[in-house]
Amino acid sequence: MNNSKSNPQSSGDGSAARVEYRVQGLSCANCARELQDELQKMEHGQDAALMYNSGRLLISPKADLSRVESILKGDGASLVKNGREQEKGHAHGGHNHSHDDGHEHSHDHAKGQDHGHDHGHSHGEGESLVKWMLSLSAVIFAASLVLGSILPENALIVMYLTSMVLSGYSTFLRGLRNLFRLKFTMDTLMTVAMVGAVLIGEWKEATLVALLFGLNELLEGYGMSRARKSMEALLDAAPKQATLIREGKEVTVPISQLQVSDIVLIRAGEKIPSDGTVLEGHSAVNEAAITGESIPVPKKPGSPVFGGSVNAEGLLKVTIDKAYEDSSLAKIMHLVQEAQDTKTPTELFIDKFSRYYTPAIMIIAALVVLVPPLLFGQPWMKWVYEGLAILIVGCPCALVLSSPIALVSGMTRCARNGVLVKGGVHLEQLGKINAIAFDKTGTLTKGTPAVIREIVYDNEKLHKVAGAIENGSLHPLASAIVRHITAKGTPKSSFPQPSDLVTLPGVGIQGNIEGTRYLVGSEEVLEQASLSNVEKAQVKGDLQRLKDEGLTVVLASDDRHVLGLFGLADEIRPESQEVINQLHRAGIEHTVMLTGDHSGSAQAIAAKTGVTDWHAGLLPEQKVNKIKELSRNWKVAMVGDGINDAPALAASSLGIAMGKGTDSAVETADIVLMQDHLGKLPSAIRTARQVSRIIRWNIGIALTLKLIAILLTIPGWLTLWIAVMSDMGATIVVTLLGLTVLLGKDKQVN
Repeated sequence: MNNSKSNPQSSGDGSAARVEYRVQGLSCANCARELQDELQKMEHGQDAALMYNSGRLLISPKADLSRVESILKGDGASLVKNGREQEKGHAHGGHNHSHDDGHEHSHDHAKGQDHGHDHGHSHGEGESLVKWMLSLSAVIFAASLVLGSILPENALIVMYLTSMVLSGYSTFLRGLRNLFRLKFTMDTLMTVAMVGAVLIGEWKEATLVALLFGLNELLEGYGMSRARKSMEALLDAAPKQATLIREGKEVTVPISQLQVSDIVLIRAGEKIPSDGTVLEGHSAVNEAAITGESIPVPKKPGSPVFGGSVNAEGLLKVTIDKAYEDSSLAKIMHLVQEAQDTKTPTELFIDKFSRYYTPAIMIIAALVVLVPPLLFGQPWMKWVYEGLAILIVGCPCALVLSSPIALVSGMTRCARNGVLVKGGVHLEQLGKINAIAFDKTGTLTKGTPAVIREIVYDNEKLHKVAGAIENGSLHPLASAIVRHITAKGTPKSSFPQPSDLVTLPGVGIQGNIEGTRYLVGSEEVLEQASLSNVEKAQVKGDLQRLKDEGLTVVLASDDRHVLGLFGLADEIRPESQEVINQLHRAGIEHTVMLTGDHSGSAQAIAAKTGVTDWHAGLLPEQKVNKIKELSRNWKVAMVGDGINDAPALAASSLGIAMGKGTDSAVETADIVLMQDHLGKLPSAIRTARQVSRIIRWNIGIALTLKLIAILLTIPGWLTLWIAVMSDMGATIVVTLLGLTVLLGKDKQVN
């Protein structure tokens, strides 16, 4: 897979622990990047990572916290003090992950337990204050417009100044500080524009700029906040406490205190605290938090259960198999949080572009101010005004915001549908693939053999003899035949008791029933029986027809006659054919089946599922070579079970594993289908393509509106309020388009 993936690795050094804090008041992604640069210049701050998408800060506990708060405060942000030390390695179930931005992030799997509560409360208070101040600013500005003709000029200036301070003081302070440092951010641009407008006497315009920019920041923060909250809603599935049975008594404890082999009691409506096995009781459990499937799954003694799933009915006693931080839900939450903060190639490009974009705008604005008056004798004030408007147009808000809201919304939608995407880079890649390679066994098929056809020569004896001989065998083909026979109405209790059972290598099993020798096995059985030439020819003809259908054939015979033939194959998943059809309709041009099975079986399954191509008889390394070969002409994703297909998953542009919350599936691939089927893959691809389309639209809209505004300077038509409206309009559009990903209902192929 591509180098940006975040597979778990153990550092083993036990060093560089970091504390995690929630940060509120981050005004934009560009600001977060600039704050991170400043934090990294601190002593012990070189590993600091500030993530705009999730509002998290990771920093060394040795860093000066008051200095951190001062840096954040200078940009209008603040800490929510609910940090936890994040250990490297695996001492507490954590994993060390390498990210696109070059930082290493270490997290505790259980950190989602109290995620977002303090942050949400504080953020709500801060947002309310901003809304109140903006509202008051708007009222004062509106009053100045209405009363402008009757109030003295000084009174109007006081009203304009009051309105400006209420809506733009934080921008002004940040911008002034950055200006003294020769740091050209969007706050710097807005501050220069406001001060310039005041200096040339455009009080009304300066106030409108401050008001509209304050509204723009509020809308921008709202859009990202909505995307974050939709993600945080997923994390509410984390159970908080458990009813532990200790010395025969019920004790309520935090889930962090649970240990392997503890026995817990789960009543109807309660969440299962961690992965375990049902010890007593029968119930139905809603596993939507893990798989996205809303239909409850029946549970009985011996059934596995997942932490975070809900006991829908009945009373269960469960033996804990894993501490919560090692449970499926904790790992999912850990990966979901990590996924928010990975950078896609598009985001990395925009980040790099914005570093040069803002200074370039400053230069263009200076040229607009200087060139017309100096070279063409134009009036200075007019072109100073136009230059100030250019500064406002240059704010990269909408451009920087064009990607993260759509990506977080897309990952959230996939996650709540039971499709775990390990990062925005993988969601972006999923939207670009045009070919998918499937492992056959366990992916397109169920991974267990089943009797597909049978040919009966002796109706009275076939099922009883084959059932009796195969019933004692552990071979998968034998088990499939027994299941088939019992499903046909012959119970195991009616099987005669065989004696002298002997396994014949390369042939099958031999046994005596009521004094007659019987054999059940491969076509070599024919050589053990004394058949007439006519019977042998008929059996060989039937056997060849079954083999031509791609079936594995098992024969049952006595010494003189063949009783019948069973044609077995790996049973195709009921949804496979429709999934392939849906993928083709979703724009996947090439679907390929890769298998180590023989060509006859592969051809039959390929024909039934509708894949465009297939390759049989492949060893694991040959599957890797085939993926590399396909990748020369296609953008290829590989779908497997996350265990045997690891090399091929790693060789593909995108690895997709399926498995109902299994450790191997969660750890192996870029994307995990948390169900034991492919039914939600087409929906995930449609979501990824929608996200890609929206990002392209967002970038196009942001740049187009800015270009139009800049072109208005040629005839001198650009005004400050038009400049702000172009920036705010772009921000509103990209925010709303990004949030539309959360709308709609995902369909599952059954």
